[in-house]
Amino acid sequence: MSFLNSIITWLMKKRIHEVELFMKYPTEVQQELLEKLLFAARYTEFGQKYHFDEIKDLKTYQERVPVSDYNDLLPYIERMMRGEKNILWPSDIKWFAKSSGTTSTRSKFIPVSEEALENCHFKGGKDMLSIYVNNYPDTKLFTGKMLSIGGSQQINQFDENANSRYGDVSAVIMKNLPLWAQIGRTPSLDIALMENWEQKLEKMAEETAKENVTSIAGVPTWTIVLLKRILEQEGKQSILEIWPDLELFIHGAVAFGPYRDLFKKLIPSPGMHYMETYNASEGFFGIQDQVNSEEMLLMLDYGIFYEFVPFEEVGSPYPKAVGLAEVELDKNYAMVISTNAGLWRYNIGDTIKFTSKFPFRIKISGRTKHFINAFGEEVIVENAEKAITAACESTDAIIENFTAAPKYFDHENASGCHEWIIEFVKPPSDADKFRDVLDGKLREINSDYDAKRFKDIALKQPIIHQVERDTFFRWMKERGKLGGQNKVPRLANNREYVDDILKLILA
Repeated sequence: MSFLNSIITWLMKKRIHEVELFMKYPTEVQQELLEKLLFAARYTEFGQKYHFDEIKDLKTYQERVPVSDYNDLLPYIERMMRGEKNILWPSDIKWFAKSSGTTSTRSKFIPVSEEALENCHFKGGKDMLSIYVNNYPDTKLFTGKMLSIGGSQQINQFDENANSRYGDVSAVIMKNLPLWAQIGRTPSLDIALMENWEQKLEKMAEETAKENVTSIAGVPTWTIVLLKRILEQEGKQSILEIWPDLELFIHGAVAFGPYRDLFKKLIPSPGMHYMETYNASEGFFGIQDQVNSEEMLLMLDYGIFYEFVPFEEVGSPYPKAVGLAEVELDKNYAMVISTNAGLWRYNIGDTIKFTSKFPFRIKISGRTKHFINAFGEEVIVENAEKAITAACESTDAIIENFTAAPKYFDHENASGCHEWIIEFVKPPSDADKFRDVLDGKLREINSDYDAKRFKDIALKQPIIHQVERDTFFRWMKERGKLGGQNKVPRLANNREYVDDILKLILA
């Protein structure tokens, strides 16, 4: 196994030269990519509508093609789902990634072309490992298997006439993985693609506990659920008692900061490494490429052309977008993509900040629809996660999950506040201090929140509800959102989620 590990490590590191190339020439690589995308799709229905064959530069592209969301592209996607061809992209679209729908109750079906599978999703997976072995050349990663905690959505066919299928993006990727990649992962495909999350959890625990797992890839929240089930099943205190060679957790979808202490408790190893990725149904966008930084390198040669809409422009009927050459550091942008699966100037609903240029590195700051701005405070997910992490650190607390929403003025109160629901693994040593630190950190990092909190004029101190263990699990189960890529919405500008959970715990 050590010889095989050495060979695979050597092969993986060969890709680093290409990564360094787009780091050195980012705008040139992106301009060439845009030209290739437009050329490839010039005879599609969408390409002919907007005269792709006449577009020679970004300015013309932006003037001619509007920024779109899912509803804008839905009429085209529905026809593709029925089997119509050459609509948004020239090659046959046989796969659709079913979105977990955190920004909408309606499921979204994102087209996944062969080009997107090969040159984006698979390439991203290989690059993730290439960057890791380049940073840790003595790794023993390939002496064991990767535990992939994928979606709970089985592969399904739309109808007997349409030669296309759908599932969570992780399920689509697993179903199409090459043989060498299938051999190197666990659990088996029939378990990985089970639709019932609770049954799947039991099967995964049983099967993977017998394997030599050296790496894990998944959403932190659901990974914790699985690891705890395995410990309970095996009667152990530490995951290292089961997988002594475990060295890497690849995570994404939600911020890792609030969960770091819990993972250290579950996996008490100084040699354990954590690597963040930015992977979604629409594409693979970023990889943490530095050992001592959580920033992610924006991957520029995956068949995705990037534009960025300043956060203040979000919601405008004609938002002004900028290319890589014009972005500013530490500014919130909504990310807009054009892809080799036919998503044209598509706003994916995430907001990011650039932490460096040349090379371009980013951090996810939130969702365009997940924020609290009921009183002009403009609190985004990044603010909430930093505040709750600080509160946990100061009170020796460990959280499982949380969400927050505004509590509005009423006839008894002239001021509003924010109402938080938090599920702790380890409760804070001092609940009042936890609240004060959370509130203070928000004031420190968000001047708008601080101004509204001044002398309780518009906002009072937050209300915090500590709920019993498994509350969020029960709530997600009731919503049909267990497992895989499904995530607890961190913030909402209305009380839909908070009131729903409060109703559940008071029932």
